Amino acid sequence: MKKTYILLIAFFTVLAVQAQVDRTVMPKPGPAPEINLSNPESFQLNNGLKVMVVENHKLPRVSIQLTIDNPPILEGDKAGVSSLTGSLLGNGSTNLAKDEFNEEIDFLGARLSFGSQSAFASSLSKYFPRMMELMSDAAINPNFTQEEFEKEKNKLITGLKTEEKDVATIAGRVQRALAYGKDHPYGEFTTEATVNNVTLLDVVTFYRDYFVPANAYLIIVGDVSLEEVKEMTEKFFTPWTKAVPPSFSYTSPKNVPNTQINFVDMPNAVQSEIAVQNVVELKMKDADYIPVLVANQILGGGGEGRLFLNLREDKGYTYGSYSSINDNKYAASRFRATASVRNAVTDSSVVEILKEIDRINTEPVSEKELKNTKAKYAGRFIMALEDPQTIARYALNIETEDLPKDFYKTYLERLDKVTIEDVQNAAQKYFNSSNARVVVTGKGSEVLENLGKVTYKGNNLPVLFYTKTAEKTEAPNYEAAIPEGLTAIAIIEKYIEAIGGKEKLEAAKSYSMTSAAEMQGMKLELEMKKTTKNQFMQDVKMMGNSMSKQVLNGDGGYMVAQGQRKDLSEEEVIKIKEEAAIFPELNYATLEGITLEGMEMVGDNDAYKLKINDNKLAFYDVKTGLKLQEVNITEMQGQQMTSTFNFENYQEVDGILFPFKLIQTVGPQNFEFIVSEIKINDGVSAVDFE
Repeated sequence: MKKTYILLIAFFTVLAVQAQVDRTVMPKPGPAPEINLSNPESFQLNNGLKVMVVENHKLPRVSIQLTIDNPPILEGDKAGVSSLTGSLLGNGSTNLAKDEFNEEIDFLGARLSFGSQSAFASSLSKYFPRMMELMSDAAINPNFTQEEFEKEKNKLITGLKTEEKDVATIAGRVQRALAYGKDHPYGEFTTEATVNNVTLLDVVTFYRDYFVPANAYLIIVGDVSLEEVKEMTEKFFTPWTKAVPPSFSYTSPKNVPNTQINFVDMPNAVQSEIAVQNVVELKMKDADYIPVLVANQILGGGGEGRLFLNLREDKGYTYGSYSSINDNKYAASRFRATASVRNAVTDSSVVEILKEIDRINTEPVSEKELKNTKAKYAGRFIMALEDPQTIARYALNIETEDLPKDFYKTYLERLDKVTIEDVQNAAQKYFNSSNARVVVTGKGSEVLENLGKVTYKGNNLPVLFYTKTAEKTEAPNYEAAIPEGLTAIAIIEKYIEAIGGKEKLEAAKSYSMTSAAEMQGMKLELEMKKTTKNQFMQDVKMMGNSMSKQVLNGDGGYMVAQGQRKDLSEEEVIKIKEEAAIFPELNYATLEGITLEGMEMVGDNDAYKLKINDNKLAFYDVKTGLKLQEVNITEMQGQQMTSTFNFENYQEVDGILFPFKLIQTVGPQNFEFIVSEIKINDGVSAVDFE
């Protein structure tokens, strides 16, 4: 009985102690844990190749990472040669044809990939010797053929053409070019013209000059032994010819004297890309490296960063706003604070980003912010140590960045010592709001008026204008003279005539179209059918399954989303009827309120801007008369949403021109539908609208 009594006393004592714990107070952090990092085994071949081995026998797998640590390479008028070199490497070797090479990789269940100055392979450990042999063979004896070169060149050019209308891509390109200058390796960019300058001989020369063992590191991680690796490496990589890569000299980039706005006009932009940036000198071995990482995390490192909390959570200007800072041992790097925002709040977003940069410079961060950020970095660091690849990467950094041997062993200790003052000092040194470029890429006709009124610290920020290729230019003219007497109806009539003429259009009683796009690697299919009897059907499918469907049949209809059917309201019927017309322009002449608003650029073309109604704008090419773009404004859950359709690649079907590329942009989402088939007066029946 006594024993039971004692046990009960102990039990209730524990409960009493637990009840006294204040769970609203974060526990005090203990001392930084000791980091025990095993040093990889290493050796070096006579040709300069440095090898590191991290043994890990938990799983029967092994990975091989080849990294060539060359300084930045200036490609000049042959920009794109490194990309082409990387895409051609790994296509077999002079000893093993491409198809045979790839078949063996697949047979082994392995992975092998190459870059212009790197390679990676992974396989089961029992296949390690053969994978080492295949990788070395492809690296040392590349199979450069004219046929493969032409294929990769065409692929690269096709990709570049697509990117020319991508606002985010253009924005990134101009940001780099303005920061570094176009004659700097980090500021130059690849164009169709520079790619066309590249020959197969240029690729061979680039490979010979830069894919060399002098600055190369081979890192082996996994179920292997040092003895085995040494034997295999000496056997397969000794033939790699010793060589020293050429070096370049280039001017160091400098920040602008005073903060300024650099604007790039992209008429197809539905939102503005903003980057407040300045160049910095930051290396991993710098004493303030960890403090500046902490400062950046607090400012804009994620969903709890100040930029995110301000521009998204508080103001609702964007889906997210972030900052970043990079280190570089060879050249200057960049600090950037970025956001993609609605056109209407572009100027306000610029002001708020500058305010947050200024605030972290002038006001000490809170103790809570510092503690939380330290905890996140410490957690990520400790979790990363579970991965053997991390050990290899840390060892490589110590070698290539000239770091102290105990850099990572003391990382948590140094992180723990970072103070509020350290963070502020780092912010003041690296986060520049007084000599920054505010690079804005967006639709000038909608944002420039207010952007020109932005003031910072009592001064109006000057706005300088740049082209998509970072060339200085004049301010865009959105008030180009419209021919005297030109009306909206005349523009509509020119469009009707341009696509086939009123007679042919009126003869079209039904329309059927099928198209497809990609979304996150999955195929998105769109089928649309219309008649002149107020009949409309639109079905969007993914992986063969209907995601959403709308049907209008006369004065009624329904929609289906995620398997749930809903009858259309009277208001919804009216809206869909507007879209149900095969050629809406045939009815525009009877509508009231259509006005010619002016001229704007759509892509690279001058276009007449027509206001169809309060919720729709249409843009027609000045020269051809073809419709280039449509902008629709809808209201969802009390918020306005803008969707943009761009019409490209017009092709003739039964004497009528139709766009065979439809690009829809809604917020940050962009869908490029490629039309596979259009039928007129065929392929449509009453069953389609049931």
